[in-house]
Amino acid sequence: MIGSQNDDGYWMRVALTEAEKAYALGEVPVGAVVVREGLILGRGYNQTETLKDPTAHAEILAITSACQAAEDWRLDGAVLYCTLEPCSMCAGAVVLARIARIVYGASDPRFGACGSLFTIPTDPRLNHRVELEGGVMAEEVAAMMRAFFREVRQTKGGNRHDRSQ
Repeated sequence: MIGSQNDDGYWMRVALTEAEKAYALGEVPVGAVVVREGLILGRGYNQTETLKDPTAHAEILAITSACQAAEDWRLDGAVLYCTLEPCSMCAGAVVLARIARIVYGASDPRFGACGSLFTIPTDPRLNHRVELEGGVMAEEVAAMMRAFFREVRQTKGGNRHDRSQ
């Protein structure tokens, strides 16, 4: 197995810190970090509303940052830690970047592409497959998501955006 199970909680806490940045901006609180050999190559948090960009998901921003740091689009041996199960766009980007492993917190039954709705990273028709690990700190992630959407519902005229936009 690439990466250590013992490190997963640590790196997920880092991803949760990124998600808190999104939350503070009124964005859906999803955070991500790309780690290789114990070092963070890239980090990101959802900024779709802030940047007015439907591709500005935490995972995409973390992968872009990691590729710039590595000076390569190939992130062989890297692990993506993300608080929410990646959508199809983000899962596809992981495969294209040749990331070795995805570790995510909460499953996303509406948009998840790592086992919930689709399973893109392990599809045998693709040239690269990614190891998957879900449920790491899932309750903490779910609690943050519930709190965010509760606030959105309670805020008159609040941001009603979600990852589908």
